[in-house]
Amino acid sequence: MEQQTKSHSPWAFIPTLYFASGIPYVIVNTISVIFYKQLGVGNTQIAFWTSLLYLPWVIKMFWSPIVDTYWTKRTWILVTQLAMFCCLALVAFSLLLPNFFFISLVGLTVGAFISATYDIATDGFYLLALNPGEQAFFVGIRSLFYRIALIFGSGFLVVLAGILEEKYVNSIPLSWSLSVGLSSLILAILFVFHRIFLPLPEPSDRKQFSATSTLPFFDILSSYFKQKKIVAILAFILLYRFGEAMLLKIAQLFLLDKPEVGGLGLSTSTVGLVYGTFGVLSLIVGGITGGMVISRYGLKKCLLPMALALNVPDIFYVYMAYVKPSLPLVYALVSFEQLGYGFGFTAFSVYLMYISKDEYKTSHFAISTGIMALGIMLPGLISGYIQAQVGYLLFFILVCLLTVPGMITLFFIPLEEGTADERR
Repeated sequence: MEQQTKSHSPWAFIPTLYFASGIPYVIVNTISVIFYKQLGVGNTQIAFWTSLLYLPWVIKMFWSPIVDTYWTKRTWILVTQLAMFCCLALVAFSLLLPNFFFISLVGLTVGAFISATYDIATDGFYLLALNPGEQAFFVGIRSLFYRIALIFGSGFLVVLAGILEEKYVNSIPLSWSLSVGLSSLILAILFVFHRIFLPLPEPSDRKQFSATSTLPFFDILSSYFKQKKIVAILAFILLYRFGEAMLLKIAQLFLLDKPEVGGLGLSTSTVGLVYGTFGVLSLIVGGITGGMVISRYGLKKCLLPMALALNVPDIFYVYMAYVKPSLPLVYALVSFEQLGYGFGFTAFSVYLMYISKDEYKTSHFAISTGIMALGIMLPGLISGYIQAQVGYLLFFILVCLLTVPGMITLFFIPLEEGTADERR
C-alpha cells in the first residue's frame, strides 16, 4: 500500500498525475483525428483506426491484476510515463516521414495500451495514497485537472499546430510534429517531477499491497453478469451513446473538410477553439450542472430528460451540414451540443455507479466502463465508411435516428426511486 509521506501533500502530485493522464488520452483519441485529416488521410481510415485505439480501455480490466500484483503503483506510474514520452516522441518524429501513417499508428497503439495501464496505476495510487477524507476532497480536483489536460490537448495543441501551419505553409507535418513533440516533452518533465514528489510505499504496508492479487476475478465477472435485467443493462450501456459515438470521430472531420465536399472548411486553429476549447468548456459546465440536478431531483426523475439533452442537440449538425452557418453560430451550436452531451453523460456515469454493487463495486465499475468504451469503439469503426458513402448531411440525419434505440432502453433497465441517491 502506498501512502503519502508527511513532506508531500496530495496537492503536490494529484493535479499533475491526472493532468498526465489526460494528455495521452486526448492525443490518441482526439488529436490523432485532426492531424491525420490535415496530413491527407481519408475519413474512412481515420474513423476506423482511431476508433480501434479505444480497445485498450475496453479490455484493461483483464491486465489490471498484473498492475496490482507486480511492482508498486508508484513504479507503474513512473515506467508508463517514461514509456509514453517515448511513444509520443516516436509519433512526433514519424509525422515527418513519407510512411508516417503506419509508424505513427503503431506508436499510438502502443501508447494507448500504456495510457490505459497508467490509468489503472494512477487510480490505484489515488486509493492507496490518500485516506478516505482526502479521497472525497480531491475527487473534484483530479477531475478538474484531467479536463484541463483535455483542453490543453484538443485546444492549445491544436491551435498551436494551426498557427504553425499558417507560418510554415508548406510544412503541415512539421507543424504537427512540433505540437505532438511538445506534449511528449511535458510528459518527460512530469516524469522527473513525479520521480521526486510521488510518495514511496511504506515497507509495513507491503502485505496490504499484495493482498489485491487474490481477488476472485471470475467471481467478480459472474456476480456482474448475474445482475437482474442484465440484458437491458448491457443494451443501455452499449446504446445510450450510440448516436454520439457515431458523431464523435466525424464531427471534427466535418469542421475541417472543404465546403465542396460538404464540410465547413474551418482552419486547424479555429477547430481547436470551436471544438477543443469552447466545446470542452461547455462539456465541463454540462457535467457539473448535471451532477447538481441529479443531486437535487434523483436519477430516476432525471434520466429521460438528460438522455434527451444528450441526444437532441445532434440535430445541430444536420442544420450545419445543410445551411453552412456563419462562424459565430458554429461556435454556439457546437458549444450547445457539447453542453447537452456533458449534461446527459452525467446521468450515464451515475447509473454505472448505481449498478456497481456490494463488495465488488470497484471491479463492477471497471467492467461497466470497459463495456462503455466498447460502445464508443464499435460505432466509430463504421462511422467513417458510412459518412463516405452517404455524405455529411445524410450521415448526421442517421446519427439522430440512431439515438432512439438507446433512449428506448431507459424503459427496461432496473432503477428504484431514491436508490441512486443513496449509492452515489
